[in-house]
This record gives sequence, C-alpha cells and structure tokens, in this order.
Amino acid sequence: MKSMLFVAAFLAVAFFILAIRNIKSSVPDSQRDYMDPLPAGLRVMWPVVRVFAFYLGERFPTDVLEYYYRQMRRSGVAYLMTADEFVGLKILAAISASGVFALMMWLLEAFTPFYLPLAFIVGWVMPSLSLRDRRKKRETMILKQLPTFLDFLTMAVQAGMNLSGAMTQAIEKGPAGALKLELEKVMRDIRAGMHRVDALRALAERLELKEITSFVTAVAQAEKTGSSLGETLKIQADQRRVERFQRAEKMAMEAPVKLIFPLVAFIFPMTFIVLGFPIAMKFLYEM
Repeated sequence: MKSMLFVAAFLAVAFFILAIRNIKSSVPDSQRDYMDPLPAGLRVMWPVVRVFAFYLGERFPTDVLEYYYRQMRRSGVAYLMTADEFVGLKILAAISASGVFALMMWLLEAFTPFYLPLAFIVGWVMPSLSLRDRRKKRETMILKQLPTFLDFLTMAVQAGMNLSGAMTQAIEKGPAGALKLELEKVMRDIRAGMHRVDALRALAERLELKEITSFVTAVAQAEKTGSSLGETLKIQADQRRVERFQRAEKMAMEAPVKLIFPLVAFIFPMTFIVLGFPIAMKFLYEM
C-alpha cells in the first residue's frame, strides 16, 4: 500500500513538473532589447509573470490594458513591462496573497475560507497601489523641478539660442530626476525627425499634468504666432514658481490636521498612562 502511494505521489509530481515545463515552453520569450532592466526581486518571479500575462493578461479588455498602460507611463515604468505583464503581476500577487493567507490560517488551525476572497482582492490591488504611490512621488518631483528647468530655458533663449539648443542646455545643467529623463526623451524625438512642438505635445500626453500641458500650449502658441519665446518662458517660470510656493503653503497648513490622529491614538493615551499610573498606584496602596 505504501509503495503504491509512493508511486502515485512520484507520478503526480512528475506530471506536474512536465506540465509546468510544457506551459513555460509554449510562452514566447519577452522582447526586452529596448526595455529597462528588471529589479532583482521581479526578475526571480518573471517567468511566472510571463505565463500569466500570456494566458490571461492578453485576454483582458483593451480599455483596461490601455488604462494600466497610461498609469504605467505616468509612473515612468512603461519601459519596465507591458500592460499585459502588469496584469500578470497582479494575478501572481493575488494568488500569492491567497496562498500565504491560507497557509497562515492552516498553521494557526483557524482556517476560514470566507477570508480567502478578501486576501485575493488585497493581493490584486497591491501592485496598483504601489504604482499609484510611485506616480505621485514622480509627479511631485516633476512639479518641484519644473520652475528650475524653465529658468534654464528662459536664460538660454534670451541668450540667443533656439528652443532645441535651450533644451539641450537645460538638460545638461538641470538637476537629475524624472523631468530631466522626460526632456531627454523629447530631444531624442526631435533628433529622430519629429517637430519640436509635436515632441513637446507627446511629453504632455505622457505626463498628463496640467502644468506641463500649460507650458506646452504656451510654447506652441508662441511658435505659431511668432511672439517672444523668451518672454513666454519667463511668464511660465514665474507662474510655476508661484504655484510651487502655494503647494508648499498648503502642505504646511495640512500638517497639523494630519497630526491629530497620531496624537489622539498614540501620544495622548501614553501620556495619560504615564501620568495616571503613579496616582492609581498610590490610591490603591492607601486603600
């Protein structure tokens, strides 16, 4: 009987490994010649992500994949993976979260199937939340650096350079960050033969920020009407600088409100315990 169980288990494992190999071999290799290198943690799970992306990710509606692609483009990871690969990552995260939760409940001898869908949903949402946080940090950095780059553009244009030369100088002299990388993409598009206004419009489409859109619209209008580009850039730089100061003021005003919950939930109770414990002990001993 034991030998039969051993043979059955061996055959089950062998067929499982064979099935995994067949599934993996049917998935085409990811074309990453022009993609960014994968992080170490993502590289380990990438074969599984590719399987889910090939069999499930590509079957998602086009609107959903387009939405994920736009979010990835705004987050700066559009060259890290495709939209269907991001869906594959979400599927893997959902299954992994469900498996880890089920294992923990089994080890604690408190397994409840009711919570498995909740764990699946949490795992499914986590990559999107991480992408959203990355996008917010990136957009904050871009808006913080925008007045500086506009100042460089203004000085270069007023010194007699055209817009392309001014952008080259701004890229060389400006601070490193997401905006510098985006401007480098603009210059690559211009060198590839795209008109500079069209390249800037592609920048506005990638970032989907009203400040960038306003800058691109002003430059396009100045190019079309023949008005002073230097004066236009100066007005844009001053306006973006005022907006940056207003955002800083708003964050400073919101800070006390955000401190209310930590104060009420953590600091005040501990303060009352520290102050009240000696009084309570003295009262108990006197009784």
